[in-house]
Amino acid sequence: MEKQLEHKRHTLAHLLAAAVLEQYPHAKLTLGPAIDTGFYYDIDFSGGETPGDADLKQIQKGMKKLINKWTEFTHEEVSADKVKEVFADNPYKLELIEEISTRDEKITLYTCGGFTDLCRGGHCDNPKEEINLDAFKLDKIAGAYWRGDEKNPMLTRIYGIAFDTKEELETYERQIEEAKARDHRKLGKELDLFTFSDLVGPGLPLFTPKGTMMRDLIVSKIMSIQGRYGYQKVTIPHITKSDLYKTSGHWDKFEDELFHVKGKSDTEFVMKPMNCPHHTQIYDSSPRSYKELPIRYAETTMVYRDEQAGELIGLGRVRSITQDDGHVFCTVDQIDQEVENIVNVIKEFYTSVGMFTDGNYWVSLSISDSSEPEKYLGDPEVWKRAEAMLEAVATRLNLPYQRIEGEAAFYGPKLDFMFKDALGRERQLATAQLDFVQPERFNLEYTDNEGKKQRPVMIHRAVAGSLERFMAIMIEHFAGNFPLWLSPVQVAVIPVADAHTAYASEVAEKLKATEFRIEFDDSNESMGKKIRHAKKAKLPYFIVIGDKEIEDKTVTLESRDTGESTTHSVDELLTKLVAERNV
Repeated sequence: MEKQLEHKRHTLAHLLAAAVLEQYPHAKLTLGPAIDTGFYYDIDFSGGETPGDADLKQIQKGMKKLINKWTEFTHEEVSADKVKEVFADNPYKLELIEEISTRDEKITLYTCGGFTDLCRGGHCDNPKEEINLDAFKLDKIAGAYWRGDEKNPMLTRIYGIAFDTKEELETYERQIEEAKARDHRKLGKELDLFTFSDLVGPGLPLFTPKGTMMRDLIVSKIMSIQGRYGYQKVTIPHITKSDLYKTSGHWDKFEDELFHVKGKSDTEFVMKPMNCPHHTQIYDSSPRSYKELPIRYAETTMVYRDEQAGELIGLGRVRSITQDDGHVFCTVDQIDQEVENIVNVIKEFYTSVGMFTDGNYWVSLSISDSSEPEKYLGDPEVWKRAEAMLEAVATRLNLPYQRIEGEAAFYGPKLDFMFKDALGRERQLATAQLDFVQPERFNLEYTDNEGKKQRPVMIHRAVAGSLERFMAIMIEHFAGNFPLWLSPVQVAVIPVADAHTAYASEVAEKLKATEFRIEFDDSNESMGKKIRHAKKAKLPYFIVIGDKEIEDKTVTLESRDTGESTTHSVDELLTKLVAERNV
């Protein structure tokens, strides 16, 4: 976000707070930052009336009225005691003041148009002149726990959207409408892909036959690609002793996110939240020689994380997460080639969904934050070496990468592939992570060509990442119009009348024999209804067979994507569809 726009959005958050206090004097303000598309402010209305979505227009009207007096921001640095007097009746601000004091930071108050707030700064110099009143609007109201902790009070979050121009705002609003039409929760229900059950619990999706077919197709595609690079399937249990994660270091980082399992023994078990520590134990199950390396394990399996209920969003964020996980154990000299192999797998897979194109992706070289070394395990010098190795590979492969500080995993740096979907939204999907820490903590070894014990390097890789999240992204990216290889049902065969059923069945059987997933619609519905059903199901193709097709021994193929109707012999049809499926 460029600074000038960020300052406008931050200023609007202040303006929103001022308008709210004017209309709801009992409100207690908390925090109001700028965000990627605008701003928000979290407010406690518990002392009286709470606004709803219907009140947003009135609050926005108040903002536009107030801005006429907002011609200059002033600020002053104050003592903790003085600022506590200003916010004596606001426990949220007092909590923030205590935190700032503990960090020994400056405490500043910013004032504009008679409204004063606790703030670090970053505003318009003259809001009245700089902010386009037609380029912002209040968007929605939602609930939000104070500081994101469900143990804290629930606040009211008022969102606003803001841009430099009216045209940019209107473009964004059109994108939002398109996003609603593509919402994976809506399409997932319409296309019968997945469901949720109150009896099963939130964040625990259930996949229908069609949804399961889609999952299997994704997994098979990834495995068929990476199988050429020597990856072998392994299988691990879904629970483990807590000792495994205490050794790996995950326990200290993620203990609060784990599902704890009680058994008959006193042993402490948890549902696995990640797979890498298990894979180290498969590696460590027998002595290893340098001749065996690299060893490449792959597995598609569920992990479980106790996400907060308010953060669960359809398939986008769940508690049962299916990972297409993989780990390579190799020598230092093999790192370069193994990371290149992973990049090749990612490139081929994302090419198959049309996302690996110039300008549509970039790579985050996610490195450690040197100002917070306590967040990372291992020797800082080893970290520098690992980061340099990943950067060297990214440079050699001409990847469009940027160094992003503070985004590394706690055990090592990584290459995170960032893709744009059909609406231009950026999605972090595939990753390759270089890890010198886990082999050290688990005392993993191999014998080198001189008979000496050496430590292997571990490379973590995921192509789709969370399968649930990937499916959500794919549903929205394609708006349910999946490419032929990914469609749970690829072709509907529709005989016009009973007299055409026999020949239509022959065509259907030939498609099945060529491993196409078909739907044979010989129902008693009208031809119009059958065609509408195929279109509503967003099938890539449907075939209509009537008198002419029987007479000519052909089929009439209707395309979802082009809307064209073409005639083919059955052999021509199979050749065409096989070629498209294998892209």
